[in-house]
Amino acid sequence: MQTSIDHPLIVLASKSPRRRYLLNKVGLSFSVIPSNIDETTVSMSSPHDYVKALAEEKAKSISEKYTESWVIGADTIVLIGSTILGKPNSTKEARAMLKRLSGRNHQVITGYAICCKSKDRYFSETVETKVCFKKLTDSEIEWYIHTEEPFDKAG
Repeated sequence: MQTSIDHPLIVLASKSPRRRYLLNKVGLSFSVIPSNIDETTVSMSSPHDYVKALAEEKAKSISEKYTESWVIGADTIVLIGSTILGKPNSTKEARAMLKRLSGRNHQVITGYAICCKSKDRYFSETVETKVCFKKLTDSEIEWYIHTEEPFDKAG
């Protein structure tokens, strides 16, 4: 298949800097076309099903236009107890999340989907990582917030 700007071979259906970094790290050539799906319309029967469904929706929404491309969609949540943490929307929210995570264990759950509509190929699954978070001081929390890193990832 011929690759061009209009028909990229691999499309990342996400504006996540972390996902771009990972694909660049393995040397893949890809285009970034965020899906912009309405995440509130995806029902949640379980955290794993939720992130998997979001990843599938993101990939499928982009594959409708880029039918010849391999499209990658992904979504990540942080689960602490029975509470789901997404990306913080403010400094105050980031501070509260970090204080909640400090010194505790939590799960990071990522769903990903890869599809190519023209080949009728679809694959998706979830991956869970258990994280032991060290106890953070207030100054460590403030320093981390100042880096702005908390705002491009869940939890």
